[in-house]
Amino acid sequence: MNELDLLRRLIEIDSVNPALVPGGAGEARIADAVADWLGERGFDCRRLEAVPGRPSILAVAHGTGGGRSLMLNGHLDTVSLASYDGDGLDPVIRDGRLHGRGAYDMKSGLAAMMVAAARAHQEPHRGDIVLALVADEEHGSLGTEEVLDAITTDAAIVVEPTGLDLVTAHRGFAWATVTVRGRAAHGSRPELGLDAIAKAGAFLTAIDELGSRLATGMARHPLLGTGSVHAGTIAGGAETSSYPDACVVTVERRTIPGEDHDTFERELRDIRERIVLADPGFTADIELATHREPFESSATSAIATVVSEAFRDIAGREPTRRGEPFWTDCALLHAKGIDTVMFGVDGGGAHAADEWVELDSLRAVTDTLERVIRNYIG
Repeated sequence: MNELDLLRRLIEIDSVNPALVPGGAGEARIADAVADWLGERGFDCRRLEAVPGRPSILAVAHGTGGGRSLMLNGHLDTVSLASYDGDGLDPVIRDGRLHGRGAYDMKSGLAAMMVAAARAHQEPHRGDIVLALVADEEHGSLGTEEVLDAITTDAAIVVEPTGLDLVTAHRGFAWATVTVRGRAAHGSRPELGLDAIAKAGAFLTAIDELGSRLATGMARHPLLGTGSVHAGTIAGGAETSSYPDACVVTVERRTIPGEDHDTFERELRDIRERIVLADPGFTADIELATHREPFESSATSAIATVVSEAFRDIAGREPTRRGEPFWTDCALLHAKGIDTVMFGVDGGGAHAADEWVELDSLRAVTDTLERVIRNYIG
């Protein structure tokens, strides 16, 4: 079976992430399908399911020994079918593109890595070929975290769509909840009340100023530019005729290498201290929530070099090297000491009403990955 036929089969399987869409099908059916397909081709398949109903598949083609191990990582889950214009489970080819939910993000990557690995495994090889087909990338990355508890490899390629570019860095993020305190009172008694929403204005202005400083500051990454910050949500007050006793603001900070959640917490505390100096009545609680670290690999690492050379052999040109503004599972792999890059198909419409993959890029990625496997593992 070629990569296009496999991609069609994968798209036809509903694998909507239930953490994003209550009642979503989840990864169980597609996990069974990829495990059966790979098992028939000589892979030792292990089902990882620490969270019931959210399985990942760890498939290994064992080598004879003495070679380097390589992991290809891709996620099984997709976003909602309801947001797709038409039947997202019916793959349609038009004008050199295949359309369907997950065609771009990222069942095309799954098909490419599975077919490439199966082809490479037809001949003897020294190192292990590892496929991590993971759950929950679109929400909490449960799958990759579980895989990394079970195995590590010398190198990894995350086969997310990159437009045939070689991605060696991406931003991280950190979320915080800031609760500005006031004092509840009847709207007719201003001497008793303290308006938490009004007090939050100074904090919001300071967040906007921080964003401007980051955008024009010296902390600039050659592939990623600068970090950023913005207020995401705001909530406060119970009724028009009362002074609100609290105003809750959520804030997101996007980080570049050299910045992390501690950087963000220091920035928020500094903002609070400066506001208090100007307004001693200002009180705010800061709570750091979810955070993920940025990712950066060496541009001259072994796997980056092998991918670049293999793509040049297939496509006749060097891949563009760049960074991504969003977070991916690359950061989790890199944090485990795995030499990691991201490389995948061209297309568009991720999470959108129409989603597609350029079929020429699907073939190019499959052929490149096959060559990478052979050259890297020996």
